[in-house]
Amino acid sequence: MSPSSEDPSSPDSDDMSGEFPAGAGQKVIAAFPAFSSRNFRLYFVGQIVSMVGTWLQMVAQGWLVYDMTHSAFWTGATAAASSLPTLFLSLFGGVIVDRYDRKVILLWTQGASMLLAFILGVYTLTGSVTIPVIMVLAFLLGCVAAVATPAVQAFLSEMVERNQLHSAVALNAAIFNATRVIGPAIAGLTIAWIGAGGAFIANGLSYVAVIAALLAIRTPAAPPRPEAHLPALQSIREGIVYTWEHPLIRTIVLFVSAVSIFGWSFMSMLPVVARDTFRMGSDGMGYLYSAFGIGSLCGTVLVSLLSGRVRASLMVVGGILLFSLALCAFTFSADERIALGFLFIAGIGMLSAFATMTATVQRMVEDRYRGRVMSIYLMVLMGFMPIGNLQVGFLAEHYGTAFAIRTGSIVVMLAAASLYFYRKEIQQGWNDYRDS
Repeated sequence: MSPSSEDPSSPDSDDMSGEFPAGAGQKVIAAFPAFSSRNFRLYFVGQIVSMVGTWLQMVAQGWLVYDMTHSAFWTGATAAASSLPTLFLSLFGGVIVDRYDRKVILLWTQGASMLLAFILGVYTLTGSVTIPVIMVLAFLLGCVAAVATPAVQAFLSEMVERNQLHSAVALNAAIFNATRVIGPAIAGLTIAWIGAGGAFIANGLSYVAVIAALLAIRTPAAPPRPEAHLPALQSIREGIVYTWEHPLIRTIVLFVSAVSIFGWSFMSMLPVVARDTFRMGSDGMGYLYSAFGIGSLCGTVLVSLLSGRVRASLMVVGGILLFSLALCAFTFSADERIALGFLFIAGIGMLSAFATMTATVQRMVEDRYRGRVMSIYLMVLMGFMPIGNLQVGFLAEHYGTAFAIRTGSIVVMLAAASLYFYRKEIQQGWNDYRDS
């Protein structure tokens, strides 16, 4: 149902003239259609502030743990404690998202994240923090994220119109990539100025922005959800069956699993490349990460600019091929400046493809399955990354880092080529599914 322009809860019912000069507002909306939604504008600003705070906590936690233990193992273990729940609890998170009001879920999860940040800050500032305390709080934060992440993805479809979804998904990804570039730098200054405990408190305060934005967002009342009374396991099974029987969504999830294992894994090798290939220090390693991050930011903006103008299949296949070729060329680079350029290009390709795939899943899925399907998609995307890290580490140990990264890029390239060559069969499967 398309909301009426008279309806104040409609995401597109707001006049832009009160916020932008007419000419500037029209240009912004033409480039980024999601910004025509008042709801999305509120969300965008609040989420930027909150994500900067999240990076403060991530960097400060790693710094604090290493300062306390001087152990790379414990530094990695505390990071893993916050990511493992996403793998094991995402499916249950999807069930929750499909049963209850998504705005209410986000308010509760953001409030819980704020409370956990404050608790860690107080423990640190009082000098009573220990590794078990950090591990427990990191694990609880991961449990919250297992519900919040699919809730955010599902809520995007409620904030904007269907034809603005590509733009909204791309801009949502742009928030992460923009803050990934600037967040660690702000974190370093913050830790030097007010310490790790102060950084945790600052992160807690940053949640005020996104909570205020959520409270100001107006969406239509959620319709009754018949599946709310199903047992959790049956609800999960329905989500898995729906995902597998939907030809396009199944293809995207399988493709994402391959890219998650063989594509993203190169990131874990950048410290080795910086030290052993280019003889860089930690600052040089930061440049490598930032080059990919800036490229990723450009890629997500590119998707928003081209949404509705370029076929989604072309964006996905073209983006992945661009990523693969640039990453393969990166492994042959003897000069760090050339290597930075190839990482920048790889970032554009990778995030152009992923933002498009995420938006395509959002557009195709029935709303009553949205939370469960997005939880499966995110579980495959994030949960398979450790497998990729293991395989690239094994190959790097035995055959060299360049060979390991190059092998992954070739596998991803072949996956993209197969997606292109079987595009007619995939489209026919979708036509048959739609007509059934």
